[in-house]
Amino acid sequence: MVYGDLQFFDIIVFAVIAVFLIYRLRNVLGKRTGYQKKPTTNQYLAEKEVPTKKNIPQLKDNEQKLLKIYEAVEDFDHKSFLDGAKKAFEMIITAYNQGEKKTLKGLVSKDVFTAFEKAIDNKTNNPKSEFYSLIIDGVENAKFENNSVKITLRFISEQFINNDENSVIKKQDLWTFEKKVDSKSPEWILIST
Repeated sequence: MVYGDLQFFDIIVFAVIAVFLIYRLRNVLGKRTGYQKKPTTNQYLAEKEVPTKKNIPQLKDNEQKLLKIYEAVEDFDHKSFLDGAKKAFEMIITAYNQGEKKTLKGLVSKDVFTAFEKAIDNKTNNPKSEFYSLIIDGVENAKFENNSVKITLRFISEQFINNDENSVIKKQDLWTFEKKVDSKSPEWILIST
């Protein structure tokens, strides 16, 4: 009977260990009742705290609206974005003035492309126009919605025609760029002018 008592004792010891492990795991992992709702993207972002390690750089007065984007998007860099937006502005306006629809198509949304295409077909573009200067005057709006970031910038450009610096035309434009947060591409698309 001694041998049978040892087996019974072993079973009791393993059962106690199993109960102890289940108890500890439940305390560490918690329990799921099955009634929890999955958080929506907006709820998730509202509950998500800004990581303490995230270093948000000093923003100029006319860039303060970008703070919302820094809080919602982990790898956002406003300097890279603004440099890219400035280059995109020059590329898009130059392509428009030259009537290069193929170049425009990859840089703008379908609606904006349709507007540019119509203007090119109506010959309202000017192939002799060139940039004299371009600055980003400020951030008009910045928001995060439907898993997309939308930033509206105020551009002030000066352009001249036929290399004649006396014919400088100063223009102010509001352009809105958009990018999906989960997109691996660094490119932003112009969705509104």
